[in-house]
Amino acid sequence: MSAIVAESMPKTFFSIDIGWWRSNWRICKRIISLLRPYWLASLGAVISMVLATIAALVVPWLLAWVIDVGIRGGQFHSLLLAAGAILLISALRGLFSYGQSYLSQAVSYHVAYDLRNQVYDHLQRLDFSFHDDAETGQLMSRLTVDIEGVRNFIPLGLLRALVAIVTFGAVAIILLQLDIFLALITLISVPLLMLLAVQVGKRLRPLWEKVQQENGVLGTIMQESLSGMRVVKSFAREPFEVEKYDRQNRKLRELNLEAMRLSAWNQPLMVLVLNLITVLLVWVGGVAVIGRQLSLGTLVAVTQYVLVLGTPTRTLGFMVTWFMRGISSAARIFEILDTSPAITDAPGARELREVHGHVRYEHVSFAYAGGQEVLHDISIEARPGEVIAILGATGAGKSTLLHLLPRFYDVSAGRITIDGHDVREIALASLRRSVGLVLQDVFLFNATLRENIAYGVEEVSEEQIIAAAKIARIHDFICRLPNGYDTWVGERGVTLSGGQKQRIAIARTLLLNPRILILDDSTSSVDMETEYLIQQALEAVMRGRTTFVVASRLRTIKHAHQILILDRGRIVERGTHESLLARNGLYRRLYDLQLREQEEFEERYRHQRIDQEQRANQAEAKRDSQVETEKEGCCQQRGGKR
Repeated sequence: MSAIVAESMPKTFFSIDIGWWRSNWRICKRIISLLRPYWLASLGAVISMVLATIAALVVPWLLAWVIDVGIRGGQFHSLLLAAGAILLISALRGLFSYGQSYLSQAVSYHVAYDLRNQVYDHLQRLDFSFHDDAETGQLMSRLTVDIEGVRNFIPLGLLRALVAIVTFGAVAIILLQLDIFLALITLISVPLLMLLAVQVGKRLRPLWEKVQQENGVLGTIMQESLSGMRVVKSFAREPFEVEKYDRQNRKLRELNLEAMRLSAWNQPLMVLVLNLITVLLVWVGGVAVIGRQLSLGTLVAVTQYVLVLGTPTRTLGFMVTWFMRGISSAARIFEILDTSPAITDAPGARELREVHGHVRYEHVSFAYAGGQEVLHDISIEARPGEVIAILGATGAGKSTLLHLLPRFYDVSAGRITIDGHDVREIALASLRRSVGLVLQDVFLFNATLRENIAYGVEEVSEEQIIAAAKIARIHDFICRLPNGYDTWVGERGVTLSGGQKQRIAIARTLLLNPRILILDDSTSSVDMETEYLIQQALEAVMRGRTTFVVASRLRTIKHAHQILILDRGRIVERGTHESLLARNGLYRRLYDLQLREQEEFEERYRHQRIDQEQRANQAEAKRDSQVETEKEGCCQQRGGKR
């Protein structure tokens, strides 16, 4: 039994090593593939690196020649020649080092630019199911910190690794030509340095992956706290948020310090190995020089070449750190890029043209990934121009039902058609241009009012923007602002009230001019006055358009062609307002609990508004009468004077 265990342990360890190498090499190849568009600059950086290394390797050879020929032979002109050559080579080395540094950094910034665009573009294409689970802080961390890690990988990890390989290889060849015995002593350091680098790399990669993950958590905490600042201050939870942020920040600091401690120990250990080899070389070589078995110039050259190895060796510790940090960062970035969107255009997807708005849900069922069904056997037919009102308790599936129409999610069973075409066979861009949404949770961009209203249309005139704003009953409010349509709304529209944001969202949707409208409780957060204005606009806008309304206002429900009552993902009642009231079912209970008071309030409000309008008309008529009387009096006075 012990023999079996003893045999299996090396194999297991070896397989883990192979897996580690393959994983890192696979990611490294993908990073290198990002250099392809900039192959010329990358080649220039490598050539500059090789030339700088060659220049560094020529100097020890010149010193050996000076000692053996110039000093021992007493040739003064040889000393001058060697000094001039060393100055020239040093200048060339500085020039090549500059080229290496500049070109590698330039390429790394180009790669970072491309990578940011690729990741951001891919995030835009990923569907709702991905963004439902993804944390904003983690995505921001990958777009910033992780991409910066990949950028630094190129000049500080990849190129330094090439410098180390070229330098060690060239020095090995030169030493073997100078003295085989001393070369073998020097080359003992190579496997020792490689072993140290691999062991540190194995420990650094998972550590850096954890650092990147916790950095994303910190970003999430910061984003949530800043976005919810009103809630934080309302509940006086500033100390709690500060402590939570500090706790995560402290955790991130400790992980970074642990990674730095590991890297810091690695560098002196590598330098120590090289110094021990140098001492051994001086001892063995010195004995050989004393015994006249080796020239002094050769010993000086060998020790100088070992010192040349000191530069890549000293940077090897930092190189391993940046190498593993870049690999772990790239793994997190490629994880996003390798995520395929679940909602895509089908092969040969068709464009919707001349949409009539005939929508059918045919035995539709739906479940979120890995979850229970939230919609069961839903069948709806909405003819062009009809208004479909959807009611139900919270969690009944109202919003989910409507999100299936523009294919934010795909049905689990059944199908949805527009004018007889399955939405899964329609090009996504064409489908979503034909379906306009006004959601309950309105999102406005940190831009001007004009830009927010025109967001869905690429080319739009000022007249069209104003016309949409007038229909949404927001134009008068905008005109009262100091900067009018050029007023900035602030991040997430915090400078506007809920009703104002709703009307801007309605104007934005109206400008798209869709044949199908989805109003997800779009008047739930407005007062009665604002709702009255919006309803006046919507009644005109919905005419001729197929409209689905998640409604909580009786005014909307009473004018619907169909009312659907959802309960636990099923349609339990359907009909008109009068027919459902007569049925004494769930709708009747909802009406008695929630809608009857609205009806009575709206009736009182309607009478008050009529009275106000009548009084306003009477006052205006009275003012007109007074003006006419004053005009007649003035005319009589002028006539009397004449």
